[in-house]
Amino acid sequence: MDVSRDGRNWRIGTASDVGWLAGRTTQGFSVTTAIPPVFEAYGTFHPPAGVGFDAHERAVIDELVSCTPDQPWWLGFLDTGAHDVVFPHAPRVSLYWDWPYVLVEAGPEQALTWRLGHMRGDGALPDLFFPADRSWLVSALWDDTWTDIGASVAVLAALRRNPLVNARLVGPDEDACPPGLTRD
Repeated sequence: MDVSRDGRNWRIGTASDVGWLAGRTTQGFSVTTAIPPVFEAYGTFHPPAGVGFDAHERAVIDELVSCTPDQPWWLGFLDTGAHDVVFPHAPRVSLYWDWPYVLVEAGPEQALTWRLGHMRGDGALPDLFFPADRSWLVSALWDDTWTDIGASVAVLAALRRNPLVNARLVGPDEDACPPGLTRD
């Protein structure tokens, strides 16, 4: 199924597009609750004190673009019933604990511009996104105020170098909650 926006058609994803991560996460407080244990490195990020969502999210996307060959990205918007899913009439895919996501094949610019606020604040980023080659996965669970990532060591190093990203490394079995933040 395709949907229209910005003068073009966008492909809506299906269960087969997320089959590589469906059912592969763990329960608990570790980063593998949001990211399947298939990556070389793991981390978290959230806006640092004094940095707005726009600058933070632009920095995250810029770093990911610089580390990723040109290709489509899958953008996943969690349907909580209270937050923008961009395409409200599109079919959903189930992930994690049967949470419904609208999954759209688009790109980094759409990741920054389509959504009008999410449950973590005023930003636009999707709740879940990854490139077509699955070289990294960014996922923010509905009750977390931070975002998790699984990727290569090089991608995590690039994110950690950017002070606007505020990324830190996390072991796959460590509690993912960043120092100074709390769970809701």
